[in-house]
Amino acid sequence: MKSLLEIRRELHKIPEVGFKEEKTQKYLLTIIEKLWKPYIQIDVWRTGIIVTINGSNPQLKIGWRTDIDGLPVSENTGLAYSSEHQGFMHACGHDFHMTIALGLVQAFSENQPENTVIIYFQPAEEGPGGAKPMLEWLQRERLDLVPDTIFALHIAPEYPVGTIATRPGMLFANTSELFIDLKGVGGHAAYPHNTRDMTVAAANLMIQLQTIVSRNINPLDSAVVTIGKMTSGTVQNIIAEDARLEGTIRTMSAESMKLIKKRIEALCRATEIAYECKVSIDYGSSYYQVENDEHCAYDLLRFAEQFPGVVAYECPPAMTGEDFGFFLKDLPGAMFWTGANTPYGLHHSAIQPDEELVNVNIQFVEQFLRSFTVYK
Repeated sequence: MKSLLEIRRELHKIPEVGFKEEKTQKYLLTIIEKLWKPYIQIDVWRTGIIVTINGSNPQLKIGWRTDIDGLPVSENTGLAYSSEHQGFMHACGHDFHMTIALGLVQAFSENQPENTVIIYFQPAEEGPGGAKPMLEWLQRERLDLVPDTIFALHIAPEYPVGTIATRPGMLFANTSELFIDLKGVGGHAAYPHNTRDMTVAAANLMIQLQTIVSRNINPLDSAVVTIGKMTSGTVQNIIAEDARLEGTIRTMSAESMKLIKKRIEALCRATEIAYECKVSIDYGSSYYQVENDEHCAYDLLRFAEQFPGVVAYECPPAMTGEDFGFFLKDLPGAMFWTGANTPYGLHHSAIQPDEELVNVNIQFVEQFLRSFTVYK
C-alpha cells in the first residue's frame, strides 16, 4: 500500500462533486481491495463504498463514516499536487477524511477488531446530500450493514493538530439552501410603467428577509438567514424581467427552521401581490442538525483526555451544516472536530490543513473504536 501521505495528495488532485465521484470511488477501491482479508466485505452503493470488517467476537456493529466529495471551488494553494479538475477542489478536508478512513481499514485489516466495524465512504455530503439516501437504502435493502452506533469527524481549521472537540447534544445546526426566482415583465428603461421590475422586487424582498430572525425568532434561540448572491438584469438601460436570490438558512432547532420557511413563503406571496410577479422557492439541500448522543460524546471526550498527544475540548455548538445529522437522527453516535491548524477557513480556496493530523487521528480513532464495547 502507498504511504497515507501520498494517498491523501492523490485524492486531493481529483475532487468531484456529489454523486459524480467516479474517479474517487475507483481510486478508493484500488486501495481497499489490496487490504482485503477473509473477514473483510466490500459493498458499493452508487458512488460510495461500504467496508465491513467482521469482528473476532462481535457484540456490536460500530460505524465510522467519511465523506468523499469535493466542492466547486477553484484552488488557490499553489501546491504541487493541486486539483487537476479545474474549478473543483477539496476545500473542506474530505481528502483528509478519506485518508483517515483508509488508514482505519488498513489498521483493522492487519489486526482484526473484536467488534464488527463498518466504514462508510459516503458521497455527496456537500450536496445534494448522500447520508439520507444511503441510510434509507441500508435500512430498506441491507439491514446487515446498519450499525448499532456510528461516529465521524470533521477537520477544524482553527484548532491545533491533536485537538478533539465535541459536545453532547447539538454540535451542528439545521441547514437549508435557499433559492428564490422572481419573474416579471422586462422592457425599456425609459418606459418603467410598462414593466414589472424584478431588480426592485428582489431588492425589497431581500431586505424583508432580514427581518425574519430579528422579529420572528425567539432572541434566546439562534438562527441565520443569509442572502449571499443576487442576480438580475442584463444591461443598464433594460429593466430586468428576472431576478434570483441565493442564500442559506441555519437554525439551532428544527422548529425554528419550519418557522423561517413559513415566513419566507409568506413574504414571497406578498411580493407576488405587491409587484405583480411570480415567485418560486427552492430549498435545495436541507440537512438535519448533528445531535450527538450524550453517552457517545462523553465517551469520546473521556477517551481523548487519556490519549497521548491529544487534547480534549468540550466545544460550543456551531452553525455549520453536515448531513451526518441524518445518521444521528436514527442511530446513536457522535461527531467531533479535529484540529487542522490552518489560517484559512473551510471552503476557502487556499486552505491547507496540516498533514500531521492524518496519523494522529488514525491512531486515536482506531483505539477509540476498539475500546467502544458497550453502549448503554
